[in-house]
Amino acid sequence: MMCAAALFSSCGIYNSYKRPSDITVEGLYRDTVSVNDTLVSDTTNMGNVSWREMFRDPKLQTLIEQGLAHNTDLQSAMLQVKQAQAALTSARLAFLPAFTLSPQGGITKMGSTPSYRTWQAPVSASWEADLFGNLLNASRDSKAALLQSKAYEQAVRSQVISNIASLYYTLLMLDRQLEISEATYTNWNQTLSMMKDMMEAGMTNRAGVAQTEASCHSVAASIAEIRQTIRETENSLSTLLGMTPQHIDRGRLDEQQMPEEIKAGVPLQLLSNRPDVRAAEMSLASAFYLTNKARSAFYPKITVTGTLGWSNGSTGTLNPAEILKNAVASLTQPIFNRGALIANLKITKAQQEQAKLAFQQTVLDAGAEVSNALYAYQTVGEKSAERDKQVKALEDAVDATIGLMNVGQTTYLDVITAQQSLLSAQLTQVQDDYDYLQSVISLYQALGGGRSAE
Repeated sequence: MMCAAALFSSCGIYNSYKRPSDITVEGLYRDTVSVNDTLVSDTTNMGNVSWREMFRDPKLQTLIEQGLAHNTDLQSAMLQVKQAQAALTSARLAFLPAFTLSPQGGITKMGSTPSYRTWQAPVSASWEADLFGNLLNASRDSKAALLQSKAYEQAVRSQVISNIASLYYTLLMLDRQLEISEATYTNWNQTLSMMKDMMEAGMTNRAGVAQTEASCHSVAASIAEIRQTIRETENSLSTLLGMTPQHIDRGRLDEQQMPEEIKAGVPLQLLSNRPDVRAAEMSLASAFYLTNKARSAFYPKITVTGTLGWSNGSTGTLNPAEILKNAVASLTQPIFNRGALIANLKITKAQQEQAKLAFQQTVLDAGAEVSNALYAYQTVGEKSAERDKQVKALEDAVDATIGLMNVGQTTYLDVITAQQSLLSAQLTQVQDDYDYLQSVISLYQALGGGRSAE
């Protein structure tokens, strides 16, 4: 028995899954400054911060709560977890005997002989002795499938939170752009009225008035386009929240606050924080146990069955019932199955290698996403600082150009050009503010943020 146990252990049918040692996690994060150096790891990880600490706007928090409660994709993922839990329960109960009650009775009559009645009330039991890991590996496979479904649920949860925050900030950006455009339209209309008065006084010509009027119409068209985009974004967010399209109550872009310190943590934390990475590893674990199960199919299958019950026999009398007993033990050893077992083992081995490659690629993709998000976060900060300087310079340019036009040292075309440049820079500045918020969301999601407590 000791030799047999050692033989079976060497075949690997009882082994538990262990993460392959050649899965690379070193150097996953690129340094945001140096081209070749790896980013120095932090001890803390922004992905471990709860979404309430990350998104501090009370109105956004209310929307996220509603999305987590009513989003259909998340609810579907939760139902997949329930299915996997039921499958695991069934796999664990497979170690126990199965009992079946099958009472039966009949009436028999042959020719002129009196009819007689027979009946039985047996309870049958069947139990598979799992000596070679068939049921064990099936149970472990079901557990890996459950963990994979939980990881998928966490991934959907993180995606829902990020999408809600992204659409919410999109609405704030559009609101601010609409506000700037409407203020610009008002100012330019005043300029148009002034230029019309100047034309009547002979101080300018029709071309200048027409140019200013065209600029006003251009801004009016952009206002209509922004309003349409706001309506469509509200509808998209409403659908994500699991409700009919409607107005979204929201704050202002300049009121938003984000954590001041951003830390990516050590790359190894991606293996436990990123739901997609965990799901890929559980897929590898499932393939590992399926390979073990394919190996166990080469060994004997031992089944013990028994029956215990009562019967009146077949004598036709009404005598008291007699006890019915039966016990059978069977052993099934595959000898020749037309190569099916060997083929199945080769298939599961190949699938295990595929799952390992997919796991490694998922880890690499996760590292690339974090690197991209880190660099985007740094870049948008630099860009925003330069944009602020640009807007300030253009505001000075507009004021100076208007002053020069009033004293006759420049033309209306220079004023219009300066105003258009300022409007474009102001709208882009709002876009930069949104890009900053979006970069934080992307980094938070890339580090596995938004998970529920497990």
